[in-house]
Amino acid sequence: MKPVVSAMQAWSCVVISVFAIVILSIIGGLFRSNHHEFLGGADDPKDGPAVAGTVFTAVIVYAVFLVFCGLQGLLHLRENRRGAIALS
Repeated sequence: MKPVVSAMQAWSCVVISVFAIVILSIIGGLFRSNHHEFLGGADDPKDGPAVAGTVFTAVIVYAVFLVFCGLQGLLHLRENRRGAIALS
């Protein structure tokens, strides 16, 4: 199987996805617990758990990106170990 994206794009996507998962998980947890910093103002959402559900959906999307990009990066590693010639 050949990689779809370049090695640099794959590993960049892995790093970005890990940071997004961590940050969004923290934000989703704060919304789920109705933390006063996120729900205390006049323009803030009223239903914290509903917002948390949306944020956790984004976490799942980033987890899918992480798996896909991680596999792409591993394909590049496997291809490089075989001694494939890059013509780019």
